[in-house]
Amino acid sequence: MSILSPQRLTMLVFFLQPVAFGAWLPRIPEIQAALGLGPAALALALLGMPCGTLITLPFAGPLVAKIGARAAIIWGFVFYSVAASLPVLAPHPILLFIALMLAGSAISFVELGLNVQADLVEKSSGKMIMNTSHGCWSLGIMVGSLIGSGFAAIGVIPQIAVPLLASLVLPVAIAAGLALPRLSDAPVEGQSRKSAWSPPSPALIGICLFVFGITMTEGAMADWSAIFLRDALSAEGGLVGLGYSFFAFMVAAGRFGGDTLKRSFGAVTTARLCGTLAVLGGLFLYFAPGVELALIGFGIIGVGVSVGFPLAVTAAAGIGDRPASANVAVLSFVALTGFLMGPPLIGFVAEHSGIRFGIACVVPFLLLSLSLAGRLAGQNPTVAKPQSPAIRA
Repeated sequence: MSILSPQRLTMLVFFLQPVAFGAWLPRIPEIQAALGLGPAALALALLGMPCGTLITLPFAGPLVAKIGARAAIIWGFVFYSVAASLPVLAPHPILLFIALMLAGSAISFVELGLNVQADLVEKSSGKMIMNTSHGCWSLGIMVGSLIGSGFAAIGVIPQIAVPLLASLVLPVAIAAGLALPRLSDAPVEGQSRKSAWSPPSPALIGICLFVFGITMTEGAMADWSAIFLRDALSAEGGLVGLGYSFFAFMVAAGRFGGDTLKRSFGAVTTARLCGTLAVLGGLFLYFAPGVELALIGFGIIGVGVSVGFPLAVTAAAGIGDRPASANVAVLSFVALTGFLMGPPLIGFVAEHSGIRFGIACVVPFLLLSLSLAGRLAGQNPTVAKPQSPAIRA
């Protein structure tokens, strides 16, 4: 691992983090059927993840500021790998809720460490990597969902498939985490900062509202794409998992090009171009008459939402009024809440109006994000000159 640069190590841990979670996504219909859950009951069970996030993130920002992003990544991976295996083992809806709550708690902690580490590596090296790192995350969840679909196609039960994959990823993730540099979020000389527990600034609130619609859509695609293809378009077998695979692939593609777009056009214009695509993709998906066109719709939405969260992370970390970990924790709280609250909302709508109308609920939230893209103004489209963050002993 030592031969890898800090930038590539950061991208590697971003890739590894969502693999096990991605393998869970195409197995949701099987768990739903095994537990005898309707759309509303499944929606209630899925609320476990946002509950875990709500409990964890208010404390995660100050904790990550104290122990450092690197330690948060290493310890977070340990708890996350165990928690990600629990939902497929749940024999009852209440236990599924609890398992998802634990998984949501672990995910929120490790992802905060990842985002702070990427920001610190950007500042220390002067090289823009945030969008590319999130592209690696999207690639990881796509690979995980493809592996999950592959396991489903050959008949490997989810109770074996997901824990097996999590156990294989963990040692690689720990080794990569140990090789990361120990960077500290030290304030710039002469800069005064508020406490990590102080209220968020109006600038941060605007960025958080921008990102909510983006991540709400990501969560909706993650939990409901397979069910949409099955119920609205009669897809069967491994085909039901392809919707999210297409979505995740295009999210990854958009993020790999996101740093170049941001450098050329700036954060606001990049956010508006992609936000417009997301809205058009949501409408395309709603009217899709067959699986093939629906997959195209998933892909368009994927490109549209791809850069929203990475742009918001850089904007929040760059405000400078508090430690970056504190601002990114607030942003992550809102972003993960959007990611995890979207699926239950769609479930409740689908229960009464059908899955096609339910999945279209993402469009108004995407329009909200598009209207708030200007909140990213003032963030430089290029990374500032390299700084030298304090090195933790």
